[in-house]
Amino acid sequence: MLYTLLSPFADDVSGLNLIRYLTFRTGGAMITALVISFVLGPTLINRLKERQRGASNIREDVPDQHLQKAGTPTMGGFLILIALLGSTLLWVDIQNAYVWIVLLVTTGFGLIGFADDYLKLTKKNSKGLPGRFKILAQVVIGGAAAFWYSAVAPEAFATTLALPFLKDVLLPLGLLFAPFAVFVMVGASNAVNLTDGLDGLAIMPVMIAAACFGMITYLVGNAIYANYLQIHYLPGTGELAVFCGAVVGAALGFLWFNAPPAMVFMGDTGSLALGGALGAIAVVTKHEIVLAIVGGLFVLEAVSVIVQVFSFKLTGKRVFAMAPLHHHFEKKGWAEPTIVIRFWIIAAILALIGLSTLKLR
Repeated sequence: MLYTLLSPFADDVSGLNLIRYLTFRTGGAMITALVISFVLGPTLINRLKERQRGASNIREDVPDQHLQKAGTPTMGGFLILIALLGSTLLWVDIQNAYVWIVLLVTTGFGLIGFADDYLKLTKKNSKGLPGRFKILAQVVIGGAAAFWYSAVAPEAFATTLALPFLKDVLLPLGLLFAPFAVFVMVGASNAVNLTDGLDGLAIMPVMIAAACFGMITYLVGNAIYANYLQIHYLPGTGELAVFCGAVVGAALGFLWFNAPPAMVFMGDTGSLALGGALGAIAVVTKHEIVLAIVGGLFVLEAVSVIVQVFSFKLTGKRVFAMAPLHHHFEKKGWAEPTIVIRFWIIAAILALIGLSTLKLR
C-alpha cells in the first residue's frame, strides 16, 4: 500500500526513493509485524484465555506430561495472521499477482485452521474439523492458487518443475503441475501442523525457512543475481521477499509469547497458514524441491507419522515410541527444551544445505 501511494512521488521528494527498494520494504515489513505482535499480543492472549476457559486444548494422543499445559490458550496463530497480513499489505506492491496468490493460500489455510480451532473450543473437545474436510478444503484452495499461478506466470514456468543442482533444466509437468503444486502446499501445511507439538518447536523452523525463502525470492526476482547464480529468473517474484520479511517478524513476535513455558499455542490457525505460505512461495519461485530440504525438519516429522501408521497397520508394531518424531524423544526421556533446541539446530543445518543449492549448479 505504501509502495503504491508513495512511489509516484519518489523522484520529486527526497527520501521517498527508499520505498522502491525491496530490502528497505522487507525490513519495514519485518519490524512492523514484530511491533504489531508485541502490541496486540498481551491483549489477545488475555481474550483467548477468557474465551477458552474450560475448553479442552490438549490432544489425546500426546505424552502424559502435556496435561500440565491444560489451560494454556490456543489459536495464537490469529496473532501471527494479523501481524503478517497487516504488515504485508502495508509494505508490499499490492499490484503484484504473486503476492495475492500466496496471500490466498495463507489466508485460506488460516481460515480452515481457525474453524478447526474454534470447533475444538466451542464443542469442548480436541477433535475439531473432520480430517477429510480439512484436506478437501486445502486442496480446493491450493488448486485455485495453482491455476492462478499458471495463468499469470511466464509460459516457460507455468507448468514446469525446476530441479536443484541443474541449471537451465525445467521438467514439463503439463496437466500434472496443478496436482503437484497442491501436494506441495497441502503437504507443507500439514507437515508444519504436525511439528507444532512443543513450546516454540514449530515457529523457529518456520522463521528459518521464511528467511531462506526471503533470500531466494529476492535472488530469483533479480535478473543480475539470477544470471550470476545460474538460477531461473522470474520477474516479479522478488516482491515476495517483503512477505517473507513479514513472516519472520510475525514469527519472532509470536515466539516471545510461545517460548517455554508457552503463554499461548499456535493452533491450527497458525500452523496450517504458515505451512501453506511456505509451500505457495516454493511453487511460485520454482523451488519446490528446495523447500523439502530447507524445511527438512517438517518432512521428517511428517514421514515419522506416515511410517508409524503404515508399520502398525501392516505389522501391528510401532517403529517409534510415539509419533510425530518429537513425541518419540519425549518418550525416550529427553527434556522438552532439549528437543526443541536440538530440532532448531537441525532446521538451521538443513536450511544452509538448501541455500547451497543456489550456487552448486
